[in-house]
Amino acid sequence: MNRFVGRTVLITGGGRGIGRATALRLAQEGAAVAVIDRDTAAAHGVIREVAALGRTGAALVGDIADFESAPRFVADAERALGPVHVLVNNAAHATKATLAATEPADWSAEFAVTLEAAWRMARAVLPGMTERGGGVIVNVASVNALLALGNPAYSAAKAGLLSLTQAIAHEYGPRGVRCNAVSPGSIRTEHPSWQERLRRDPATFEKLARWYAVGRVGRPEEIAACIAFLASDEASFVNGANLVADGGLTAGIAPMIAELDGRR
Repeated sequence: MNRFVGRTVLITGGGRGIGRATALRLAQEGAAVAVIDRDTAAAHGVIREVAALGRTGAALVGDIADFESAPRFVADAERALGPVHVLVNNAAHATKATLAATEPADWSAEFAVTLEAAWRMARAVLPGMTERGGGVIVNVASVNALLALGNPAYSAAKAGLLSLTQAIAHEYGPRGVRCNAVSPGSIRTEHPSWQERLRRDPATFEKLARWYAVGRVGRPEEIAACIAFLASDEASFVNGANLVADGGLTAGIAPMIAELDGRR
């Protein structure tokens, strides 16, 4: 498919995990891709992979939690690749697993990256998108926005991201801009929060699999495919939606059903 030929995509947190997979998926479909990441090596590594696909890219290194960074990132991406047609707000920050362990500084830091930066990035791209008559924003939320799964600051920020998605869709839909979200379940990535869990228990993902109707956790490429659909013209009538990509986690509680049926 070549759904993104002639389009520029800007991805926050694009150096690894879902961000990297999305960069490569959209590049495969023709996009020029700019990735933002705090990790210089990761950002440039993804762009080398994009170049190997025969596409152009730009590595933008910095901290999106910095209040002044969003307009600069957008300007740098457009200077390198042209007008931004698609923004993917993927960057997130998760640290403390419980409310008791969450300090005010933790709460502020997680909101700054997960929710506030998405709002600032949207504000930075929306004027250009509306002036050109269209554009797409895809926000990467989480099933943590839908039910209690720990990491309360991260979860609250992701829930806010769903509300922000609806607000943008409602206000900017008449101006040609669509905004949707995808809410992944557990995805096997290199995120530090997963790495810490794996350090404590190398069988973490295998244990999580029993909670998923498909019998496993997800892969970054599977979420990238969802983002590609929402960002494409095939989703032209999809606006303000939340695509839950969680292998059936929120459809029902698999271990509980097994207990009730005597299939422990």
